[in-house]
Amino acid sequence: MSNIIYELFENINNSDYIVASYYLRLEKNVDPYEKAKSFAIGQSLGTWVKVPGITDEMRKKYMGKIVNIVEVPASDLVDDSILEYRDYIFSIAYPFDNFGPKFPMIMTTLLGNDASTSTQAKLIDIYMPKKFTDMFNGPNFGIEGLREVSGVKDRPILLNMIKPCLGFKAEAGAEIFYQTALGGVDLIKDDELLANPSYCTLEDRLDKYIEASNRAYEETGKKTLYVPNITDHVDKILDNAKMAVDKGAKLVMLNFASVGIDVLQYLTKNIDVPVIAHYASAGPYYESAFSGIASNLFLGKFARMAGADVVMINTPYGGYPLKKSRYLRTAHELMLDHPSYKKQCHVVVGE
Repeated sequence: MSNIIYELFENINNSDYIVASYYLRLEKNVDPYEKAKSFAIGQSLGTWVKVPGITDEMRKKYMGKIVNIVEVPASDLVDDSILEYRDYIFSIAYPFDNFGPKFPMIMTTLLGNDASTSTQAKLIDIYMPKKFTDMFNGPNFGIEGLREVSGVKDRPILLNMIKPCLGFKAEAGAEIFYQTALGGVDLIKDDELLANPSYCTLEDRLDKYIEASNRAYEETGKKTLYVPNITDHVDKILDNAKMAVDKGAKLVMLNFASVGIDVLQYLTKNIDVPVIAHYASAGPYYESAFSGIASNLFLGKFARMAGADVVMINTPYGGYPLKKSRYLRTAHELMLDHPSYKKQCHVVVGE
């Protein structure tokens, strides 16, 4: 029975499992195999103790499997005199019959049961076979679709946002929009902090900003598109998006980290314009070195799976101390060819 929890990657590859890799730090006297067992079981069946109804067949089919445990640095000889703790990479395989193509349950399985497992770990990588990623649509428009909508074919697409972030009425924002559009920018978006306050409602902005866009177009012959922030209560987001499209918006923006990746997926399945996924509120997911989820997975892999056409991410060149290597990896997750998603996400660099 004890070997049921272990598996070789060769037997997992291209099977009905995803493989998640975690970084964690343990005191040097903690057995990493016992810790990995607790984690793999706690994130799947939930118990290793015999209880009524738990069978070996259930363990074989539905329990998480330990695929690998790597110590960092990769020591093979024992030397307890140097370190008080040891760092590890655990790779755990989960049968995707347990959660299916549902982001809330994927996140719960990969990270959400820590109170039961008593493990602080950071999710740093995920291997997903094509049979699993085929269950997700990926971007509807992607880079080429955004170029088609914006009319920009052979240069970078220029995006601006209206500042101050909030505190003004729609008329004042429309004048800023108009003056900015005269400069030839391609897209102007709401700030992520401005959604639908009573003093500057989404509906008012749509009416006045699109009128400002048309006014600037009459003078310059260059169309500047308005990207409204439709973030709201979950039950209002799709209505906001449809209102925006009905009033002439060609793109919409969603603060997907704050409303949830599943909401982003729902929106992209039900709206026929490109969706810009904004990273606002994502920091708490990845800022810790010892818990959460790596930024390239949350902002890259998952956002693309959920159907974002454009993802706005942080940059290592501003005031936020994002590592360049993580920034590049996020861009790769969004833009490199993928066997399941035929379209690539456009990357927009944030402030």
